[in-house]
Amino acid sequence: MVKMVSHGKHIAIIVQQLNKFNPENQSVEDFLNESAKMLKTLNVTEEKFVLDTLAGCIEYKSLLDVVVNAFFVRDGRYCLISERNLYIVICYLATFQLEELGLQHFSRIVKSLDTAKMQKFLRFFFNALYLNTWIKDEWSQIYDSLYVKENWIDPLLRWQPKVQQLIEQLTDKLNNHTTTVKTSTVTQPKEFNLTVPKPRAIPIPLLIPVLEKRPPVPPSTYKPPQEKKQLEEIKTKNRRKAEDLLLKANTNQFRCATMKSEKRENPHDSMKRKPAFRAQKIQSKIDNIPIKLNAAAILREGALYQRKMEQELKRIEDLLRGAGDPSEFLEWQKQMRGKDLEEQLAEIECRRLQGKLSHEEAVLAHQNVIQENKMKADLMREKKAELMHLYAEKRLQEQKEMRELVEQVVEGHKNAKQAKIKLQKYKQQIVQEVCEESRELLQQALEEEEEKLKKRYELIQQIRAIESLPSVRHKFVDLTETGGHGLICEMSIVELRERLALLREAQKAAEEEKRDQIIHDKQAKEQLLLDKLDQISLFRAELGRAAALKQEEKKRKSQSGERSMKDERVLNLQEKILEKKMERKKLAGFLKITPQKTSISSRKDSLQWNHWKELEESRERQFKILQHGFMARETAQKMAAYEAARSGATVCILRSEVK
Repeated sequence: MVKMVSHGKHIAIIVQQLNKFNPENQSVEDFLNESAKMLKTLNVTEEKFVLDTLAGCIEYKSLLDVVVNAFFVRDGRYCLISERNLYIVICYLATFQLEELGLQHFSRIVKSLDTAKMQKFLRFFFNALYLNTWIKDEWSQIYDSLYVKENWIDPLLRWQPKVQQLIEQLTDKLNNHTTTVKTSTVTQPKEFNLTVPKPRAIPIPLLIPVLEKRPPVPPSTYKPPQEKKQLEEIKTKNRRKAEDLLLKANTNQFRCATMKSEKRENPHDSMKRKPAFRAQKIQSKIDNIPIKLNAAAILREGALYQRKMEQELKRIEDLLRGAGDPSEFLEWQKQMRGKDLEEQLAEIECRRLQGKLSHEEAVLAHQNVIQENKMKADLMREKKAELMHLYAEKRLQEQKEMRELVEQVVEGHKNAKQAKIKLQKYKQQIVQEVCEESRELLQQALEEEEEKLKKRYELIQQIRAIESLPSVRHKFVDLTETGGHGLICEMSIVELRERLALLREAQKAAEEEKRDQIIHDKQAKEQLLLDKLDQISLFRAELGRAAALKQEEKKRKSQSGERSMKDERVLNLQEKILEKKMERKKLAGFLKITPQKTSISSRKDSLQWNHWKELEESRERQFKILQHGFMARETAQKMAAYEAARSGATVCILRSEVK
């Protein structure tokens, strides 16, 4: 049995060493060797106790962490995390060293530490319910359950009544603990003997500067602009018109015909019967609100109109010189575009029907895949049953191997303890030899350091003596003299100030000239913008007249008519689609699908029919847009040529009159 006097000191050393240990950067053997070097001042029995406790805490860290972590979660919520290693050491001594130390020695160690902390931890750890339930289960996950019960749990339960008496002693000590306050003499303050200050002179009050009156805020800042009111009125008018149109649209909404599965019409015929949709134009009269143009917009628009005027003049000159009329070319271009449009529409219809045909083929392929999947599912179930049987046999064999491995590990633990004792004796001999050598080296190092310190002290005294000597640090400066560095550009400070003053005057004169030039350029630019605005207003008036004439011509020559388009490829594709539908219906009747699946498939068919119906309507709409766009493009080109000739001539005449 180990006998020690300063128990708290040794426990503090163990906790300090455990705080330094890092398993990632240091092995256990190196750590124990370094700890042995630190414990030279202790005797052999104390050193052995400290090293054994350190090695045990590191070896059984996983077991001790289970108890200490649970203590911090339940009873030690308000304990410091820095004292974690202290509880690990007490847990190790109670679990593994209690029989070797004895209850009397263990109680001395506990009483040398903080009473409240030890009472709380021992009451938690030596709880019989905890030892028999979750502590035993957690330790059994790390080691064999039978080994845990015989070697650790049963001894702790045997010592539990005696340790309970120790816990009661600690609680009595806590209850009877009274703090004695030392009474000390109260200090009596004395007044300081201070000189009475002289009364200060009253300063002359400074004049408060009077601020200039600021100009009042103009009332226009608090009034909303007139343009905003006009925009709001226009917005309300447009909203009322839109609401009226919405009411008319809701009252005259479309009545969609309910299409039954028995009486499904050909989508191509239904497209012919449907009347053409005509969108209603919302006529909104917007007042001419004045828009402020910036300089860039004015110059940009002026350059555009100037470029257009030059192009028209050039075209008129070419016509006067005898250039040809482009009417024949425009007629040929119209015919070729009509042919391209017909080919494009035929190609669109062929693509639509090809998509429908590929959809029917995909439905047939899907039904074939369902049959193949049923066969594969049956094969997979048979394979799964065989694999489960093989897995159960393999699992039983693995459990047998694990039991044998656990038995081998338990035998290895018993042999390891004897080898550990031999290794510790050998290491103690090595430590004693190393300690003697290190003491000699330390004495030599101390002597060398003392000599160095003496030399440094002498040098410091010499430096301080030199620094204590007085030195002249005043220097008189003459501003009219140069620096005397031997440079060509040297000058005195007075000359430098004169030159800087001259440079400032020259800079001010240059700034005045530049300011006058900027004002002159600004006035010229404003005049140029005014000229451009006059020119733009003339051009806008002429363009407005030309647009009105063009609109009247469009109303007169509005054409209505749709070309029916039939192609041999389209007819062939429609016949193929009907054949595929009949084949799909026969295959569906042969498979005899369940009612739930048939309802899902019928729902899918209805969704697909609606999808194709929407596609047909979009194709019809696209055909009308393309046809209308083609006709409008031809008429627009002719009208543009006619109006450009007229407007160009009139603009040239007006421009000449203005000049």
